[in-house]
Amino acid sequence: MPSPPEPGQQIPARCGNVAATLRAAGIVSSSCWAGLAKTLRTLEAVSPRTGDALNKTGSQMMTFANDAHLTLYGASWCPHCKRVKRFLAAHRVSYDNVDIDAEPEAIEQIKRLQGGGQIIPTVVYPDGTHDVNPSDEALAGRLGLTLTAERSAYDLVIVGGGPAGLTAGIYAAREGIDAIVVDASALGGQAGISDRIENYPGFPEGISGVELADRFVAQARRFGVEFLPAVSVTAVEPDGAGLETSLSVGQQLTSHAVIVATGAEYRRLGVPGEKDLMGAGVSICATCDGPLYKGADEVIVIGGGNSALEEGLHLSEYAHKVRILAHSGLSAAPILEERVRSDPQFTVHTDMEVTELEGKDGRFAAVIARDRATGQTRRFPAAAVFVFIGLRPNTAFLGPAVQRDAGGFLVTGPTMETSIPGVFAAGDARAGSTKQLGSAVGDGISALLMTRRYLELHHHKAAVLVDA
Repeated sequence: MPSPPEPGQQIPARCGNVAATLRAAGIVSSSCWAGLAKTLRTLEAVSPRTGDALNKTGSQMMTFANDAHLTLYGASWCPHCKRVKRFLAAHRVSYDNVDIDAEPEAIEQIKRLQGGGQIIPTVVYPDGTHDVNPSDEALAGRLGLTLTAERSAYDLVIVGGGPAGLTAGIYAAREGIDAIVVDASALGGQAGISDRIENYPGFPEGISGVELADRFVAQARRFGVEFLPAVSVTAVEPDGAGLETSLSVGQQLTSHAVIVATGAEYRRLGVPGEKDLMGAGVSICATCDGPLYKGADEVIVIGGGNSALEEGLHLSEYAHKVRILAHSGLSAAPILEERVRSDPQFTVHTDMEVTELEGKDGRFAAVIARDRATGQTRRFPAAAVFVFIGLRPNTAFLGPAVQRDAGGFLVTGPTMETSIPGVFAAGDARAGSTKQLGSAVGDGISALLMTRRYLELHHHKAAVLVDA
């Protein structure tokens, strides 16, 4: 297999759409046609039809008038950049890739587009407009893609394509349950944007979040699970003896049961300066933005839980000093707390109430916080601040009818069924879940097995016969 190009190396335009497809997929040569032909011959050796399929894919790629292209500003270490590349490749959309590490001047262009911000990926469309870290659903809308389910009726609709939802899909396929997985963003969920996962069984050396998410998806595809990505669910409501799931594309899916595995997102501080400075020194993703601050004197992490300390450790690979500001005490696992407190790169402050994120010339400059013990207001200047103060479940589409706990997470009974009959919950969206990858996988299995029992009891699936 030919070796990949150097970072930022551009494949000449004459290589055409096939090269763009292979580049986006990560199968790319450094010498254009010669290497490309070798790549195609290698693939054809595995399956003679693969080369034909790739050539057809290249010839059918979406192009724009006057040979205009999308431009994607990103970096090799950026997980959301990889997500956007996968989406564009899957839908045969040609684009020009600009690597900000290989072309540092591109950062200034990003700042001009974002009014001082520097969030990647940034997608610039042929008409000159742009989106900053667009979701797959937003990309589909801008590109005019119409994505719909193959049918309108299923045994089971699984909402969410993270570890819990994908696992439920795999088990549904094995159980003979006709299911579809619907996800507004990229399959793989939060796991897919984690820099390194060290505590998932079976990977003693750890594994990148992107690679693990890709393995989940590949296994689900092998079992024939139907996916509907880049489409969000707007409502799930009882419909006679079943359930109706409404999609953002206007389609309605009927099913006997629904599993909600939509996960959760990071909460925001809600203080002055946070919204205006997001992407301009304020971030909620250390994996995404940490490398931008390589060599910085100091960055700040707000939060004291597992996520805050894990992301702080990741940031310590780039910044000389990491300052932790926790509202109360540290609540992370003891091993994480010990690692942070014993590392001279870290300074930890507890009982700090953040009151403002201060900016200067359109960029973050300092955190203003009040010491809850003394009442003293302090100012902490830094190159950037990363906020990890807990999670908020992605369950607004269920409306007020479903029972939730004080944090908004879905309350379930012993069978993982919510207060809406036939609607089950799994993973981080469920009240009482541990918000860990391993438990999300277990939740997906448990929710599917409980769903199977529900379908059997309501005569929507034949009961499994067991030999006496």
